[in-house]
Amino acid sequence: MSDLPRKAVTRTARLAALPLGIAGRATLGFGRRIGGRPAEEVTAELQQATADQLFKVLGELKGGAMKFGQALSVFEAALPEEVAGPYRAALTKLQEAAPPMPAAKVHAALAERLGANWRKQFRSFEDRPAAAASIGQVHRAVWHDGRKVAVKVQYPGAGEALLADLGQLSRVAWLIGPLIPGLDVKPLISELRARVAEELDYQLEAQAQQRHAEEFADDPDFEVPGVVAQADQVLITEWMDGTPLSEVITKGTQAERDRAGQLLARFLFAGPSRTGLLHADPHPGNFRLLKDDGPIEQWRLGVLDFGTVDRLPGGLPGPIGDSLRMALAGDATGVLEMLREEGFVKPSIELDPDAVLDYLLPIIEPAEVETFHFTRSWMRAQAARIADPRSPAYNLGKQLNLPPSYLLIHRVTLSTIGVLCQLGANAPFRAEMLDWLPGFAEEATPA
Repeated sequence: MSDLPRKAVTRTARLAALPLGIAGRATLGFGRRIGGRPAEEVTAELQQATADQLFKVLGELKGGAMKFGQALSVFEAALPEEVAGPYRAALTKLQEAAPPMPAAKVHAALAERLGANWRKQFRSFEDRPAAAASIGQVHRAVWHDGRKVAVKVQYPGAGEALLADLGQLSRVAWLIGPLIPGLDVKPLISELRARVAEELDYQLEAQAQQRHAEEFADDPDFEVPGVVAQADQVLITEWMDGTPLSEVITKGTQAERDRAGQLLARFLFAGPSRTGLLHADPHPGNFRLLKDDGPIEQWRLGVLDFGTVDRLPGGLPGPIGDSLRMALAGDATGVLEMLREEGFVKPSIELDPDAVLDYLLPIIEPAEVETFHFTRSWMRAQAARIADPRSPAYNLGKQLNLPPSYLLIHRVTLSTIGVLCQLGANAPFRAEMLDWLPGFAEEATPA
Protein backbone atom coordinates (compact mmCIF):
# COMPACT_ATOMS: atom_id res chain seq x y z
CA MET A 1 0.00 0.00 0.00
CA SER A 2 3.03 2.23 -0.30
CA ASP A 3 1.46 4.11 -3.23
CA LEU A 4 -1.76 4.82 -1.36
CA PRO A 5 -2.32 7.98 0.68
CA ARG A 6 -2.32 6.60 4.20
CA LYS A 7 -2.19 9.73 6.35
CA ALA A 8 -5.55 10.99 7.50
CA VAL A 9 -4.70 14.56 6.52
CA THR A 10 -3.91 13.50 2.96
CA ARG A 11 -7.06 11.40 2.65
CA THR A 12 -9.23 14.19 4.03
CA ALA A 13 -7.65 16.73 1.70
CA ARG A 14 -8.32 14.55 -1.35
CA LEU A 15 -11.98 14.16 -0.44
CA ALA A 16 -12.43 17.77 0.69
CA ALA A 17 -11.05 18.97 -2.65
CA LEU A 18 -14.04 17.51 -4.47
CA PRO A 19 -16.57 20.27 -3.74
CA LEU A 20 -14.01 23.01 -4.44
CA GLY A 21 -13.23 21.73 -7.91
CA ILE A 22 -16.87 21.13 -8.76
CA ALA A 23 -17.97 24.51 -7.42
CA GLY A 24 -15.39 26.14 -9.67
CA ARG A 25 -16.70 24.31 -12.70
CA ALA A 26 -20.29 25.18 -11.77
CA THR A 27 -19.38 28.87 -11.63
CA LEU A 28 -17.68 28.59 -15.00
CA GLY A 29 -20.74 26.83 -16.41
CA PHE A 30 -23.04 29.57 -15.15
CA GLY A 31 -20.87 32.11 -16.93
CA ARG A 32 -21.06 30.14 -20.16
CA ARG A 33 -24.84 29.95 -19.95
CA ILE A 34 -24.98 33.71 -19.57
CA GLY A 35 -22.70 33.88 -22.60
CA GLY A 36 -25.31 32.14 -24.70
CA ARG A 37 -24.28 28.47 -24.75
CA PRO A 38 -27.23 26.02 -24.52
CA ALA A 39 -27.97 24.93 -20.94
CA GLU A 40 -28.11 21.24 -21.94
CA GLU A 41 -24.65 21.43 -23.51
CA VAL A 42 -23.14 23.12 -20.46
CA THR A 43 -24.87 20.69 -18.07
CA ALA A 44 -23.56 17.66 -19.95
CA GLU A 45 -20.06 19.11 -19.91
CA LEU A 46 -20.25 19.74 -16.16
CA GLN A 47 -21.56 16.23 -15.54
CA GLN A 48 -18.64 14.72 -17.36
CA ALA A 49 -16.10 16.93 -15.57
CA THR A 50 -17.69 16.13 -12.21
CA ALA A 51 -17.61 12.39 -12.91
CA ASP A 52 -13.99 12.67 -13.98
CA GLN A 53 -12.88 14.27 -10.72
CA LEU A 54 -15.11 12.14 -8.51
CA PHE A 55 -14.00 8.79 -9.91
CA LYS A 56 -10.35 9.87 -10.03
CA VAL A 57 -10.35 10.68 -6.31
CA LEU A 58 -12.32 7.58 -5.33
CA GLY A 59 -9.95 5.41 -7.33
CA GLU A 60 -6.94 6.76 -5.44
CA LEU A 61 -8.36 6.00 -2.00
CA LYS A 62 -9.30 2.87 -0.10
CA GLY A 63 -11.59 2.59 2.88
CA GLY A 64 -14.91 4.40 2.73
CA ALA A 65 -14.06 6.22 -0.49
CA MET A 66 -13.57 3.01 -2.42
CA LYS A 67 -16.52 1.37 -0.67
CA PHE A 68 -18.67 4.26 -1.79
CA GLY A 69 -17.26 3.93 -5.29
CA GLN A 70 -18.35 0.29 -5.34
CA ALA A 71 -21.84 1.22 -4.17
CA LEU A 72 -22.00 4.01 -6.72
CA SER A 73 -20.89 1.75 -9.56
CA VAL A 74 -24.01 -0.41 -9.47
CA PHE A 75 -26.04 2.68 -10.42
CA GLU A 76 -23.87 3.28 -13.45
CA ALA A 77 -26.67 2.09 -15.74
CA ALA A 78 -28.74 5.11 -14.66
CA LEU A 79 -26.08 7.63 -15.70
CA PRO A 80 -26.44 9.48 -19.00
CA GLU A 81 -24.42 7.59 -21.61
CA GLU A 82 -22.16 10.57 -22.29
CA VAL A 83 -21.17 10.49 -18.61
CA ALA A 84 -21.18 6.74 -18.05
CA GLY A 85 -19.26 5.77 -21.17
CA PRO A 86 -15.83 7.21 -20.33
CA TYR A 87 -15.90 5.85 -16.78
CA ARG A 88 -17.42 2.38 -17.17
CA ALA A 89 -13.99 0.77 -17.11
CA ALA A 90 -12.93 2.87 -14.12
CA LEU A 91 -16.04 1.87 -12.19
CA THR A 92 -15.46 -1.82 -12.89
CA LYS A 93 -11.88 -1.43 -11.73
CA LEU A 94 -13.13 0.08 -8.47
CA GLN A 95 -15.20 -3.06 -7.93
CA GLU A 96 -12.42 -5.60 -8.36
CA ALA A 97 -8.98 -4.01 -8.25
CA ALA A 98 -6.82 -1.86 -6.02
CA PRO A 99 -3.10 -1.42 -5.34
CA PRO A 100 -2.01 -4.38 -3.18
CA MET A 101 -0.69 -4.49 0.35
CA PRO A 102 3.02 -5.49 0.32
CA ALA A 103 3.75 -9.17 0.97
CA ALA A 104 5.73 -8.40 4.12
CA LYS A 105 2.71 -6.73 5.68
CA VAL A 106 0.48 -9.63 4.66
CA HIS A 107 2.88 -12.08 6.29
CA ALA A 108 3.01 -9.98 9.45
CA ALA A 109 -0.77 -9.81 9.62
CA LEU A 110 -1.09 -13.58 9.16
CA ALA A 111 1.55 -14.25 11.80
CA GLU A 112 -0.28 -12.00 14.24
CA ARG A 113 -3.68 -13.57 13.60
CA LEU A 114 -2.89 -17.21 12.78
CA GLY A 115 0.30 -17.64 14.79
CA ALA A 116 4.02 -17.56 14.02
CA ASN A 117 3.81 -20.95 12.25
CA TRP A 118 0.97 -19.86 9.99
CA ARG A 119 2.72 -21.24 6.89
CA LYS A 120 2.37 -24.80 8.21
CA GLN A 121 -1.40 -24.50 7.77
CA PHE A 122 -0.92 -24.11 4.01
CA ARG A 123 0.67 -26.31 1.37
CA SER A 124 1.24 -23.14 -0.64
CA PHE A 125 0.41 -19.44 -0.39
CA GLU A 126 0.58 -16.88 -3.22
CA ASP A 127 1.99 -13.55 -2.10
CA ARG A 128 0.49 -11.70 -5.03
CA PRO A 129 -3.16 -10.93 -4.24
CA ALA A 130 -5.81 -12.36 -6.53
CA ALA A 131 -8.29 -9.60 -5.70
CA ALA A 132 -8.50 -6.45 -3.63
CA ALA A 133 -11.48 -4.60 -2.24
CA SER A 134 -12.32 -1.74 0.10
CA ILE A 135 -11.14 -3.19 3.42
CA GLY A 136 -9.05 -6.23 2.52
CA GLN A 137 -7.44 -8.33 -0.15
CA VAL A 138 -7.69 -11.98 -1.17
CA HIS A 139 -4.83 -14.42 -1.77
CA ARG A 140 -4.92 -17.81 -3.47
CA ALA A 141 -3.58 -20.65 -1.35
CA VAL A 142 -3.79 -24.39 -0.83
CA TRP A 143 -4.93 -25.49 2.62
CA HIS A 144 -3.06 -28.24 4.45
CA ASP A 145 -5.69 -30.80 3.40
CA GLY A 146 -5.26 -29.99 -0.30
CA ARG A 147 -8.27 -27.73 -0.77
CA LYS A 148 -7.84 -24.59 -2.86
CA VAL A 149 -8.75 -21.65 -0.66
CA ALA A 150 -9.20 -17.88 -0.69
CA VAL A 151 -7.44 -16.10 2.18
CA LYS A 152 -9.06 -12.74 2.92
CA VAL A 153 -6.82 -10.44 4.96
CA GLN A 154 -8.13 -7.15 6.34
CA TYR A 155 -5.91 -4.12 5.82
CA PRO A 156 -4.35 -2.92 9.11
CA GLY A 157 -6.18 0.26 10.12
CA ALA A 158 -8.93 -0.32 7.54
CA GLY A 159 -11.68 0.19 10.09
CA GLU A 160 -10.50 3.62 11.15
CA ALA A 161 -9.95 4.70 7.54
CA LEU A 162 -13.37 3.43 6.52
CA LEU A 163 -15.16 5.37 9.25
CA ALA A 164 -13.15 8.53 8.57
CA ASP A 165 -13.80 8.39 4.81
CA LEU A 166 -17.53 7.83 5.25
CA GLY A 167 -17.64 10.78 7.62
CA GLN A 168 -16.01 12.96 4.98
CA LEU A 169 -18.16 11.63 2.16
CA SER A 170 -21.34 12.38 4.08
CA ARG A 171 -20.35 16.06 3.91
CA VAL A 172 -20.06 16.04 0.12
CA ALA A 173 -22.96 13.70 -0.66
CA TRP A 174 -24.80 16.44 -2.53
CA LEU A 175 -22.20 16.22 -5.29
CA ILE A 176 -23.59 12.90 -6.51
CA GLY A 177 -27.05 14.27 -7.17
CA PRO A 178 -26.31 15.62 -10.67
CA LEU A 179 -24.69 12.31 -11.65
CA ILE A 180 -27.46 9.98 -10.55
CA PRO A 181 -30.93 11.49 -10.98
CA GLY A 182 -33.34 10.55 -8.23
CA LEU A 183 -30.86 8.90 -5.85
CA ASP A 184 -30.73 10.28 -2.32
CA VAL A 185 -27.12 9.61 -1.43
CA LYS A 186 -27.23 10.71 2.21
CA PRO A 187 -29.17 7.64 3.43
CA LEU A 188 -26.87 5.40 1.40
CA ILE A 189 -23.79 6.77 3.17
CA SER A 190 -25.52 6.69 6.56
CA GLU A 191 -26.52 3.08 6.01
CA LEU A 192 -23.00 2.14 4.89
CA ARG A 193 -21.53 3.74 7.99
CA ALA A 194 -24.04 2.01 10.27
CA ARG A 195 -22.98 -1.34 8.81
CA VAL A 196 -19.24 -0.77 9.02
CA ALA A 197 -18.86 -2.47 12.40
CA GLU A 198 -20.50 -5.62 11.04
CA GLU A 199 -18.47 -5.63 7.83
CA LEU A 200 -15.24 -5.30 9.78
CA ASP A 201 -16.19 -8.33 11.87
CA TYR A 202 -15.02 -11.37 9.91
CA GLN A 203 -16.63 -13.73 12.43
CA LEU A 204 -20.08 -12.37 11.53
CA GLU A 205 -19.20 -12.64 7.85
CA ALA A 206 -18.09 -16.24 8.31
CA GLN A 207 -21.38 -17.10 9.99
CA ALA A 208 -23.44 -15.51 7.20
CA GLN A 209 -21.39 -17.17 4.46
CA GLN A 210 -21.55 -20.60 6.09
CA ARG A 211 -25.33 -20.30 6.45
CA HIS A 212 -25.60 -19.71 2.71
CA ALA A 213 -23.06 -22.42 1.87
CA GLU A 214 -25.04 -25.01 3.82
CA GLU A 215 -28.40 -23.94 2.40
CA PHE A 216 -27.19 -23.96 -1.21
CA ALA A 217 -25.01 -27.10 -0.99
CA ASP A 218 -25.63 -29.19 -4.14
CA ASP A 219 -28.11 -26.57 -5.39
CA PRO A 220 -28.77 -26.65 -9.16
CA ASP A 221 -28.67 -22.85 -9.43
CA PHE A 222 -26.26 -21.44 -6.83
CA GLU A 223 -22.90 -22.11 -5.23
CA VAL A 224 -21.44 -20.44 -2.16
CA PRO A 225 -17.88 -21.27 -1.01
CA GLY A 226 -17.76 -22.93 2.40
CA VAL A 227 -15.84 -21.40 5.31
CA VAL A 228 -12.57 -23.22 6.07
CA ALA A 229 -11.21 -21.14 8.98
CA GLN A 230 -11.60 -17.73 10.57
CA ALA A 231 -9.42 -15.83 13.01
CA ASP A 232 -9.87 -12.18 13.93
CA GLN A 233 -9.27 -10.22 10.69
CA VAL A 234 -8.55 -13.23 8.50
CA LEU A 235 -11.21 -15.29 6.71
CA ILE A 236 -10.35 -18.45 4.80
CA THR A 237 -12.94 -19.92 2.44
CA GLU A 238 -13.02 -22.45 -0.39
CA TRP A 239 -11.76 -21.01 -3.67
CA MET A 240 -14.27 -20.28 -6.44
CA ASP A 241 -13.42 -19.95 -10.12
CA GLY A 242 -15.89 -18.73 -12.73
CA THR A 243 -16.53 -15.73 -14.96
CA PRO A 244 -17.10 -12.45 -13.06
CA LEU A 245 -20.35 -10.72 -13.95
CA SER A 246 -18.31 -7.66 -14.91
CA GLU A 247 -16.83 -9.78 -17.72
CA VAL A 248 -20.27 -11.11 -18.71
CA ILE A 249 -21.43 -7.47 -18.90
CA THR A 250 -18.63 -6.49 -21.27
CA LYS A 251 -18.11 -9.69 -23.29
CA GLY A 252 -20.98 -12.11 -22.67
CA THR A 253 -23.38 -13.40 -25.30
CA GLN A 254 -27.05 -12.55 -24.91
CA ALA A 255 -27.75 -16.10 -23.74
CA GLU A 256 -25.07 -15.78 -21.06
CA ARG A 257 -26.44 -12.39 -20.00
CA ASP A 258 -29.96 -13.80 -19.78
CA ARG A 259 -28.88 -16.78 -17.66
CA ALA A 260 -26.88 -14.55 -15.33
CA GLY A 261 -29.83 -12.18 -15.04
CA GLN A 262 -32.28 -14.99 -14.33
CA LEU A 263 -30.10 -16.33 -11.53
CA LEU A 264 -29.40 -12.88 -10.10
CA ALA A 265 -33.13 -12.15 -9.91
CA ARG A 266 -33.75 -15.57 -8.34
CA PHE A 267 -31.08 -15.04 -5.71
CA LEU A 268 -32.53 -11.62 -4.80
CA PHE A 269 -35.85 -13.21 -3.81
CA ALA A 270 -34.93 -16.81 -2.94
CA GLY A 271 -31.92 -15.96 -0.75
CA PRO A 272 -33.82 -14.26 2.10
CA SER A 273 -36.62 -16.85 1.94
CA ARG A 274 -34.21 -19.77 2.26
CA THR A 275 -31.58 -18.35 4.62
CA GLY A 276 -33.26 -15.52 6.54
CA LEU A 277 -30.46 -13.26 5.29
CA LEU A 278 -30.29 -10.72 2.47
CA HIS A 279 -26.92 -10.48 0.68
CA ALA A 280 -26.54 -6.71 0.78
CA ASP A 281 -23.58 -6.01 -1.53
CA PRO A 282 -24.83 -6.93 -5.01
CA HIS A 283 -22.17 -5.44 -7.28
CA PRO A 284 -20.85 -7.46 -10.26
CA GLY A 285 -17.54 -8.28 -8.54
CA ASN A 286 -19.36 -10.46 -6.00
CA PHE A 287 -20.88 -12.86 -8.53
CA ARG A 288 -19.48 -15.51 -10.86
CA LEU A 289 -21.17 -17.28 -13.75
CA LEU A 290 -20.16 -20.92 -13.32
CA LYS A 291 -19.99 -22.45 -16.79
CA ASP A 292 -19.66 -26.13 -17.64
CA ASP A 293 -20.03 -28.37 -20.68
CA GLY A 294 -23.80 -28.56 -20.27
CA PRO A 295 -26.41 -26.21 -21.74
CA ILE A 296 -26.41 -22.58 -20.61
CA GLU A 297 -29.77 -23.15 -18.92
CA GLN A 298 -27.97 -25.34 -16.38
CA TRP A 299 -25.10 -22.97 -15.59
CA ARG A 300 -25.02 -21.73 -11.99
CA LEU A 301 -24.31 -18.49 -10.16
CA GLY A 302 -21.48 -18.28 -7.65
CA VAL A 303 -21.95 -15.78 -4.81
CA LEU A 304 -19.13 -14.18 -2.80
CA ASP A 305 -18.63 -11.67 0.03
CA PHE A 306 -21.15 -11.84 2.85
CA GLY A 307 -19.66 -9.00 4.88
CA THR A 308 -22.86 -6.99 4.65
CA VAL A 309 -26.19 -8.78 5.18
CA ASP A 310 -29.65 -7.78 6.32
CA ARG A 311 -31.18 -10.16 8.84
CA LEU A 312 -34.72 -11.08 7.72
CA PRO A 313 -35.82 -14.18 9.70
CA GLY A 314 -39.15 -14.34 7.87
CA GLY A 315 -37.73 -13.51 4.43
CA LEU A 316 -38.57 -10.28 2.64
CA PRO A 317 -41.39 -8.34 4.37
CA GLY A 318 -44.90 -9.36 3.31
CA PRO A 319 -46.07 -5.77 2.73
CA ILE A 320 -43.70 -5.53 -0.27
CA GLY A 321 -45.49 -8.36 -2.06
CA ASP A 322 -48.91 -7.18 -0.91
CA SER A 323 -48.40 -3.63 -2.19
CA LEU A 324 -47.00 -4.82 -5.53
CA ARG A 325 -49.92 -7.21 -6.03
CA MET A 326 -52.43 -4.45 -5.23
CA ALA A 327 -50.63 -1.98 -7.53
CA LEU A 328 -50.77 -4.38 -10.48
CA ALA A 329 -54.46 -4.97 -9.72
CA GLY A 330 -55.11 -1.21 -9.83
CA ASP A 331 -56.02 -0.92 -6.14
CA ALA A 332 -54.71 2.62 -5.65
CA THR A 333 -56.39 3.14 -2.28
CA GLY A 334 -55.05 -0.14 -0.90
CA VAL A 335 -51.53 0.69 -2.04
CA LEU A 336 -51.58 4.11 -0.36
CA GLU A 337 -52.94 2.61 2.86
CA MET A 338 -50.16 0.00 2.85
CA LEU A 339 -47.50 2.66 2.26
CA ARG A 340 -48.86 4.64 5.20
CA GLU A 341 -48.88 1.60 7.48
CA GLU A 342 -45.26 0.83 6.64
CA GLY A 343 -44.06 4.42 7.11
CA PHE A 344 -43.43 5.33 3.46
CA VAL A 345 -45.97 8.14 3.79
CA LYS A 346 -45.94 10.20 6.96
CA PRO A 347 -49.26 10.92 8.70
CA SER A 348 -49.05 14.63 7.92
CA ILE A 349 -48.73 14.08 4.15
CA GLU A 350 -51.85 14.02 1.97
CA LEU A 351 -51.49 12.22 -1.37
CA ASP A 352 -53.85 11.32 -4.21
CA PRO A 353 -54.04 7.49 -4.45
CA ASP A 354 -54.22 7.54 -8.26
CA ALA A 355 -51.14 9.78 -8.43
CA VAL A 356 -49.27 7.31 -6.22
CA LEU A 357 -50.27 4.46 -8.53
CA ASP A 358 -49.18 6.43 -11.61
CA TYR A 359 -45.83 7.01 -9.88
CA LEU A 360 -45.31 3.31 -9.12
CA LEU A 361 -46.57 1.49 -12.22
CA PRO A 362 -43.67 2.35 -14.58
CA ILE A 363 -41.14 1.32 -11.91
CA ILE A 364 -42.77 -2.05 -11.23
CA GLU A 365 -43.18 -2.94 -14.91
CA PRO A 366 -40.78 -5.92 -14.55
CA ALA A 367 -43.30 -7.51 -12.14
CA GLU A 368 -46.13 -7.28 -14.67
CA VAL A 369 -44.81 -9.27 -17.63
CA GLU A 370 -43.57 -12.82 -18.00
CA THR A 371 -40.09 -11.77 -19.15
CA PHE A 372 -38.69 -8.25 -18.90
CA HIS A 373 -35.79 -6.86 -20.92
CA PHE A 374 -33.68 -4.81 -18.51
CA THR A 375 -31.79 -2.08 -20.35
CA ARG A 376 -29.72 0.96 -19.49
CA SER A 377 -32.14 3.16 -21.41
CA TRP A 378 -35.11 1.89 -19.36
CA MET A 379 -33.33 2.58 -16.10
CA ARG A 380 -32.21 6.02 -17.24
CA ALA A 381 -35.76 6.82 -18.28
CA GLN A 382 -37.08 5.84 -14.84
CA ALA A 383 -34.40 7.84 -13.06
CA ALA A 384 -35.00 10.88 -15.28
CA ARG A 385 -38.78 10.70 -14.81
CA ILE A 386 -38.43 10.82 -11.04
CA ALA A 387 -35.73 13.50 -11.14
CA ASP A 388 -37.36 15.91 -13.63
CA PRO A 389 -38.84 18.89 -11.69
CA ARG A 390 -41.45 19.24 -14.45
CA SER A 391 -42.70 15.67 -13.85
CA PRO A 392 -45.58 14.87 -11.44
CA ALA A 393 -43.42 11.95 -10.28
CA TYR A 394 -40.76 14.38 -9.10
CA ASN A 395 -43.09 16.27 -6.79
CA LEU A 396 -44.70 13.10 -5.47
CA GLY A 397 -41.37 11.40 -4.89
CA LYS A 398 -40.22 14.27 -2.68
CA GLN A 399 -43.13 13.54 -0.34
CA LEU A 400 -42.33 9.86 0.15
CA ASN A 401 -40.30 8.62 3.10
CA LEU A 402 -37.93 5.64 3.30
CA PRO A 403 -38.24 3.85 6.66
CA PRO A 404 -34.89 2.72 8.11
CA SER A 405 -36.01 -0.93 8.18
CA TYR A 406 -36.39 -0.84 4.39
CA LEU A 407 -33.15 0.98 3.63
CA LEU A 408 -31.01 -2.08 2.85
CA ILE A 409 -33.84 -3.83 1.02
CA HIS A 410 -34.32 -0.74 -1.14
CA ARG A 411 -30.62 -0.46 -1.85
CA VAL A 412 -30.23 -4.15 -2.72
CA THR A 413 -33.28 -4.22 -4.99
CA LEU A 414 -32.24 -1.07 -6.83
CA SER A 415 -28.64 -2.28 -7.06
CA THR A 416 -29.70 -5.67 -8.44
CA ILE A 417 -31.90 -4.00 -11.04
CA GLY A 418 -28.92 -1.80 -11.92
CA VAL A 419 -26.77 -4.88 -12.56
CA LEU A 420 -29.57 -6.47 -14.60
CA CYS A 421 -29.66 -3.33 -16.74
CA GLN A 422 -25.89 -3.43 -17.15
CA LEU A 423 -26.28 -7.03 -18.31
CA GLY A 424 -29.10 -6.09 -20.68
CA ALA A 425 -30.74 -9.29 -19.49
CA ASN A 426 -34.11 -10.75 -20.40
CA ALA A 427 -35.16 -12.01 -16.97
CA PRO A 428 -38.34 -13.67 -15.61
CA PHE A 429 -38.59 -11.25 -12.70
CA ARG A 430 -42.31 -11.89 -12.18
CA ALA A 431 -41.89 -15.67 -11.93
CA GLU A 432 -39.24 -15.32 -9.25
CA MET A 433 -41.49 -12.98 -7.28
CA LEU A 434 -44.40 -15.40 -7.55
CA ASP A 435 -42.19 -18.21 -6.24
CA TRP A 436 -40.38 -16.39 -3.43
CA LEU A 437 -41.87 -13.00 -2.49
CA PRO A 438 -44.35 -13.29 0.41
CA GLY A 439 -47.75 -11.77 -0.38
CA PHE A 440 -47.21 -11.36 -4.12
CA ALA A 441 -48.65 -14.70 -5.28
CA GLU A 442 -51.87 -14.34 -3.28
CA GLU A 443 -54.61 -13.41 -5.72
CA ALA A 444 -51.88 -12.42 -8.18
CA THR A 445 -53.14 -10.84 -11.36
CA PRO A 446 -52.46 -12.82 -14.55
CA ALA A 447 -49.44 -11.75 -16.62
